[in-house]
Amino acid sequence: MKARRGIYAAAVSPFDTAGRLNTAALIGYCQHLLTAGGCDGVAPTGTTGEGTSIAMADRLALPAAFAQAGIAADRVIFGTGAPAAGDCLALTQAACEAGFTNVLVLPPYYYKSPSDAGVFAYYAHLINGIGRDDLRVYLYHFPQMSAVPLSVDLVLRLKAEFGPIIAGLKDSSGDFAQSAAFMDATGGVENDFDVFPSSEAMLWDGLAKGSAGIISGSTNAFGTLAQAALQAAEGDARDAAMARVKAARSAAGKYPLMAAMKQAEAWRSNDDAWTRMAPPLVPLTDAQKTALRADLDAFRA
Repeated sequence: MKARRGIYAAAVSPFDTAGRLNTAALIGYCQHLLTAGGCDGVAPTGTTGEGTSIAMADRLALPAAFAQAGIAADRVIFGTGAPAAGDCLALTQAACEAGFTNVLVLPPYYYKSPSDAGVFAYYAHLINGIGRDDLRVYLYHFPQMSAVPLSVDLVLRLKAEFGPIIAGLKDSSGDFAQSAAFMDATGGVENDFDVFPSSEAMLWDGLAKGSAGIISGSTNAFGTLAQAALQAAEGDARDAAMARVKAARSAAGKYPLMAAMKQAEAWRSNDDAWTRMAPPLVPLTDAQKTALRADLDAFRA
């Protein structure tokens, strides 16, 4: 089934002392996000989850572990993008076999400035290789990191060719005008194409335009604030809730996001293992930790 709409956390990933994914800890954490964490869904092994730094064997085994834990399939969008089309196919197949047919797929990001025809061929190889009508692909537009932007024309071509299999798009450009362009061109949720901007600060602007919600890294710590804004009645209550959301997002933006979200979880869970990063990323400095602690305490107050 298609992923539900609403507030998603691009879930951070815990690592053991050998640098391998701690699958049990990730599952427990995602269960927290889906309950007390305020999120409608989770997107593991994406950018915030250091997905491209996780060992392939760990990524392949993860969906089956999620299924065994009983996490609902419509509340998870697994990141399965990879530079090699065959690796993307294998990761997506593992997700589908475990019952998770919603996948978030970066374009092939090693070769720079590929043609739209080349990127189309990559997604076509994936969809034809999986060969399932229930596959739902969410395109992943993140040009700052991938250096392979997805053009509106390419998105429309993929949608025209593969219909409901091209279920939506995560726009991590940070530019609301870009998100709006994708929604305008595809028809957004009214045409069953689910665009998810990457910042909760864009939540209600996006919903008014036709978005499906948001998929954000900072909702690892501030999912409850975003959910409160989503549920708030129109008017002063919503304005106040969105002011809190924007302030939290602004605070998160002062730090390396992945390291900050891991530090926040280390404090919440009382487990410093959460601060481990996959190279070349590094944890927060002592000064950054002190400042982050002050910001978090201020929001709790």
